[in-house]
Amino acid sequence: MKLWNGRKSMVCLLVLFISLLAAVTIAGQLYKTEALVTDFSRKNMPPCFSHPFGTDWMGRDMFARTLTGLSMSIRIGLLTAAVSTTFAFLLGLFAASMGKAADGLVVGLIDLVMGIPHILLLVLISFALGKGFKGVVVGISLTHWTSLARLIRGEVLQLKESQYIKIARKLGHGGFETALKHMTPHLIPQLLVGLVLLFPHAILHEASITFLGFGLSSEQPAIGVILSESMKYLAMGKWWLALFPGAFLVVVVLLFHLTGEMVGRLMDPGALHQ
Repeated sequence: MKLWNGRKSMVCLLVLFISLLAAVTIAGQLYKTEALVTDFSRKNMPPCFSHPFGTDWMGRDMFARTLTGLSMSIRIGLLTAAVSTTFAFLLGLFAASMGKAADGLVVGLIDLVMGIPHILLLVLISFALGKGFKGVVVGISLTHWTSLARLIRGEVLQLKESQYIKIARKLGHGGFETALKHMTPHLIPQLLVGLVLLFPHAILHEASITFLGFGLSSEQPAIGVILSESMKYLAMGKWWLALFPGAFLVVVVLLFHLTGEMVGRLMDPGALHQ
């Protein structure tokens, strides 16, 4: 039993979660065409063997639409989390290594972004860019970097007191050059964990602003669109239109959250023995 304790069990679970998320992403792409097919002869069918998640008011298969929507959410989450992490990394390095003026500028920017209600800023950015895919990606990318940037800044400030960093500075290396070359290897674990933990936030906010009508267009089978459209039919007893997409969105978000926690614990082996 000890063989499966600790680190090995964590790695097995991590591989399982990543495989499930990859399977959902690939399956959503495979069902992309099926999600748009309408057939009024099968409209408003409850869950059955041929349609496990039922069909909607246009006869579209909800299983295909749910998988396609989740696949889109995961891809948007990956893209926006990567952009936000890169933005946070560069600003964190810049703030902590380029002097008090640069630090004050970045800290002020972080406080400004964090001082505005998150969903409001996201909606404003998305609306200003014409909504759609571009508005959602830019909006999420520009509003999810602050916490990670503050963490990176703190790590760099600590690393600046290390002896090898002081030696590099005395040898003539610039502040940002020293941070980029000598501190980055020590920041990779924080960046990796931050990247994974940004996924669930990005996915939820994409679904939220799409649900509110400020995100992806209604022609796309996105989870936010599906949930928004299903609201008017819940009173008619069409519970499956919202239940399955909503439940699977929660499952995907939890998988990302658990994956992030496991990556963090694997990066800190001592945590496995707590």
